[in-house]
Amino acid sequence: MIETHIVPDIIPRERFLDYSAKVIKALSSRSSIKKAIKKGELLLDGEMAAGGTWLQPGQKIELLETKNKPPKAFDMELEVVFEDESLAVIHKPAGISVSGNKYKTIQNALISNLQNSKEPDALKWPRPVHRLDYGTSGLLLIAKTTSALAQLGRQFEERKINKTYRAIVLGKLNDEGIVTEQINGKEAVTKYKVISKVRSLYTDWVSLVEVYPETGRTHQIRIHMANLGHPILGDSKYGTEMKLLKKKGLFLAAVGISFQHPVSRKQQSVSIEMPEKFTKRLHTERRRWKKHYGA
Repeated sequence: MIETHIVPDIIPRERFLDYSAKVIKALSSRSSIKKAIKKGELLLDGEMAAGGTWLQPGQKIELLETKNKPPKAFDMELEVVFEDESLAVIHKPAGISVSGNKYKTIQNALISNLQNSKEPDALKWPRPVHRLDYGTSGLLLIAKTTSALAQLGRQFEERKINKTYRAIVLGKLNDEGIVTEQINGKEAVTKYKVISKVRSLYTDWVSLVEVYPETGRTHQIRIHMANLGHPILGDSKYGTEMKLLKKKGLFLAAVGISFQHPVSRKQQSVSIEMPEKFTKRLHTERRRWKKHYGA
């Protein structure tokens, strides 16, 4: 058993799923609560129950410990930007998945890169709190305790975690703006600010932008930039594959993250420099333009 909760005598009329999402600390999001109910890991009075079941005072909610074994460690050195007993922030390289049904994932590499927490509610192995696309590099938040996993997960759901990205996009973008176009019928909000613009021999202009997603839809930044008519450099899915960029990857990186520490409750910010390949690409575009046009 991981966690037990008794429904108090006086509560508003509420369903099993909705109530559990508020009180079960070991699960990080509403979706994880829903999955636990479906798998029979979250029980009501010792039995499986539908998420829509109306609760009664005195009922017992129990979260069972899964029998999952720790994943097989993937021997890959990661840059650990910050670490304490509750959490860590690592620098994810581009070209590797955060998790999934693969051996070569960040999840499997964490085991040999992070220290086990000494807290009473330490996780059996550290777990990523969110995701970054396969081709995106940058800061990834990792939980080392059940309370950190739950609290950080709720901060993401409540949009209290701020992330900053750097990207190189095709074309000459306006100095700043906001995109509110829905993605798959769901609200999606992306703010951006142009850092610099460089002439390009192949695309006329490229722009270095700083991007601040307020929601976390899959491929949100890539979709929003492409729909503006300024796809991210190296994005063959939503933009245009360019031969000159072969094997250069996607020019999108998570360079900043700000959150409330689950123990100290203080606001904590972690940042890194944008990848060197960004600076080199801008220099190359500028140099080629100058060589061809002399200015």
